[in-house]
Amino acid sequence: MIISASRRTDIPAFYSEWLCNRLKEGYALVRNPMNIHQVSRISLSPSVVDGIVFWTKNPIPMMKRLHELEKYTYYVQFTLTAYDRDVEPNIPSKNNVLIPAFWALSKAIGKERVIWRYDPVFFNDRYTMAYHCRYFRVLAAKLAGYTEKCTISFLDLYQNTKRNMKPLHIQRETLAMWYELLQRFSEIAKEYGLFLDTCAEKMESGDPAVPHARCIDKERLERIGKCRLTLEKDPNQRAECGCAASIDIGAYSTCGHGCLYCYANESQNTVRRNLAAHDPKSPLLFGELGEGDVIRERAAASCKENQLTIFDL
Repeated sequence: MIISASRRTDIPAFYSEWLCNRLKEGYALVRNPMNIHQVSRISLSPSVVDGIVFWTKNPIPMMKRLHELEKYTYYVQFTLTAYDRDVEPNIPSKNNVLIPAFWALSKAIGKERVIWRYDPVFFNDRYTMAYHCRYFRVLAAKLAGYTEKCTISFLDLYQNTKRNMKPLHIQRETLAMWYELLQRFSEIAKEYGLFLDTCAEKMESGDPAVPHARCIDKERLERIGKCRLTLEKDPNQRAECGCAASIDIGAYSTCGHGCLYCYANESQNTVRRNLAAHDPKSPLLFGELGEGDVIRERAAASCKENQLTIFDL
């Protein structure tokens, strides 16, 4: 069983204490986002959790607690873009805070366990093709040696992202723009020894050197954990997504970064309300159990097969 922590919110940045409390107690309660009264009790025991994939823009609050993850196989998807505060209003300084945090995290856990994400990509009068290529190179130069690869994707326009990004006057990319960006990013990545892939993009890149990503990556978890895993592709993700099946323990509308492109936040008012309802000692990420809530144990079993031999590594 793989835990995703989380596509829905930034657990390392805002909920690291809650997570470590959940790991100690061995379970978390997660509401079904499509039916809030349906609550799953998810085991977090190391005996059934074969891996954890973290998603974050700021791992610093979790870094002092990395020793509490020693029983688990895990890696970190670290999103680091070139956007300013007009797009990512609550993100700390990239140059002074987050890039040094990337270095420190890589040194602490190994570069194979820190994946750089430069996404989502969008264009407007400020964030042009030239801008992205210039600062992708700057970041690649700084992060080379601290990660093995970078994953990129274009912006998906959901209703809330359309509303939130209206002041930015974004320009819809064309296929030609996508291919140009891929080609130029691929050349930069190669120059700095980085593997480049794309996250759930519908069009084929036209370049076999830029494949589709597997953000929940069975092979990476096998390599880190040194054991084979019997994992299927996640049926709940888009057809273009290469991720293995996982269970997400996050909740929507709970991320305090305030990024305008975020699909996971309904509104900032909802986020503030949910953040205020967070209790790090609660089994729920926010709020309390109430009348009408039904808790069901989520079936959990290890997917490990057998220990890898030296010939498999």
